[in-house]
Amino acid sequence: MNLNTLLIQGLEILQQSDEEIRNRLELYIKEIETFNPVYGLVGVTDTNELIIKHILDSLAPLGIISNLLQSSLGDLCAFAEPSVRNLREVPPIKVADAGSGAGLPGIPLAIALPNCDFTLIERMGRRAGFLLNTKAVLNLSNINIEEKEIEKVEPNQFDLVTFRAFKPIEPKLLKTLFKICKPDGLIAAYKGKKEKIEAEMTGINVKWQAVPYSVPFLDEERNLLIIRKN
Repeated sequence: MNLNTLLIQGLEILQQSDEEIRNRLELYIKEIETFNPVYGLVGVTDTNELIIKHILDSLAPLGIISNLLQSSLGDLCAFAEPSVRNLREVPPIKVADAGSGAGLPGIPLAIALPNCDFTLIERMGRRAGFLLNTKAVLNLSNINIEEKEIEKVEPNQFDLVTFRAFKPIEPKLLKTLFKICKPDGLIAAYKGKKEKIEAEMTGINVKWQAVPYSVPFLDEERNLLIIRKN
């Protein structure tokens, strides 16, 4: 299956077959593949793996995230079976992608949710430079890049903070992420098996829920870990 076919089929499964979304994602994939050998952005063996494990995985929980935003960060229990309709009709809400690296999941989400403002936080200069270049190439007006440690980001400004392949959940990390959330903000962490999540969250006194999601062409358990600040 070639790049175009794999991406098209995956996006159709996720109900994201809009031509503009596909075109921008194709450009994004090319940018990653161009700079990855030098910058070490993602660990992949081929383009198919990049598409499935990084691009489609970033977009797979879009329905959950969209419902979180459209519901003004309401009751977590309402998102066990998320609708993926009207994903582009989201009010202006501020989302941060912590430790963004190659822009995952921030850039795919920003492409699919143009009415949300995304801030990609990345401390490494070369990767931040890649993000700035990619923003220009993809003509994404709804993203901003902050080249700094998360601890140095202005506090209390984001409705939602995402992160993926970042580090295990632990109290110090949560404290840092909560600091940049608004008082009623949420954290959405891309995770694998639920039993591993339960082990990570043991002894951490916060309200959380692991919501399963499926990635096209990937036979692995995936969960979005949602943690409420208050």
